[in-house]
Order: sequence, then C-alpha cells, then structure tokens
Amino acid sequence: MASTDKPDPETAKPASPPKPEVPPPASKCPFNYSAVDVALRVLLFAATVTSVVVMVTSKQTEVVPLPTMPTVRVPLPAKFSHSPALIYFVAALSVTGLYSIITTLASISVALKPAYSKGFLLVFAFLDVVFVGIVASATGAAGGVAYIGLKGNNHVGWNKICNAYDKFCRYVGSSVALSLFAAILLVLLSMMSTFTLYKKIRD
Repeated sequence: MASTDKPDPETAKPASPPKPEVPPPASKCPFNYSAVDVALRVLLFAATVTSVVVMVTSKQTEVVPLPTMPTVRVPLPAKFSHSPALIYFVAALSVTGLYSIITTLASISVALKPAYSKGFLLVFAFLDVVFVGIVASATGAAGGVAYIGLKGNNHVGWNKICNAYDKFCRYVGSSVALSLFAAILLVLLSMMSTFTLYKKIRD
C-alpha cells in the first residue's frame, strides 16, 4: 500500500548554495601624511637656513704670497661673496628656506581642512620637483668650487687653497653637505605628495 504521507515542504526545498564569505574591508593605512609632511618641511627649513648661515659665515683671512710676486706676502680674505657660484648657492638656499616656511603653513592648513588636500598635494608635487632642481644645481655649483679649492687643477693652473684656508673650506664643505641633505628631503617630499595624491584619486 502506497504511503500517503506528503513530504515536508521545508525539507523538499533544494538547499541554497552557501553565500561566499565577504572578506572584511581592508583597514586603512595608519600613515599620517600631514604630520610627516609638516615634520619634513620643518626639517627642510632647518637644513636650508643652517646651510646658508654656515656659508655666509665662512670667512677667513690668511697671509699668503701674491700670485704675481711670490716673495711678497699680504693678508688676503676668503669669503663666499668672492665666487659667483657660492653667491648663487646662498640665494637658492635662501629661497628654498622661504618656500619651506610657506609650504609648512599650507600643509598645516591641509591637515585642518582635508577637503582641499588634493589641490594642495598637486601643487606640492609640482613645486617640490622645481625646488629639487634648484637646490641640486646650487649644490653642484658650490661642490665644484669646493672641489677646486680642495684639489686644484694643474691642467689649467688653478691652485688649491684649502691648505691655507682650512677653516673656510670646512665651512663650505659643511654647507654643501647640508644642502645635499635638503635636496634629499625635497625628493622624499615630492615622492610622498605624488603617492598620497594617487591614493586619494584611486580611493
């Protein structure tokens, strides 16, 4: 005799496929762009101002023989204003120091008003690259003068002066090293601005 029991409608329904597990949203990177940007720009200001101060104070007077009359010795000063390359160096680093002040204030305003961050980041990325070129060219020009002063050039008759003006050369070398550090900071700032702008556009 056939069974008259009807199948349970709940058990007769086909089993629904399991829902795929949705991975939890990736947590945002805890990297605080604004704080690091402000810190790097303050460090850039310190490096450029220190470099300018060291270069401007690199003055030394020594009694040296005259090139035309080696038997005659006279006191001759050595200072940055005697070299157009070092004058350009001081001017370029001074402008960069002013730029670092302006962009530090702008970066603080970005932290307070994030709605304007994309526009500021784009401007930062462009201007940081421009100032990388300015600082790098000034560093190269001053470094070339410093190398001639340290080693001289026998092929063209340029005598080295660092054996007599040791203090002056130490100051110039320290100033060039600080400007190289400032150029590296500008490269980091440019890269960080570009990367952060890319992340904001992608998100």
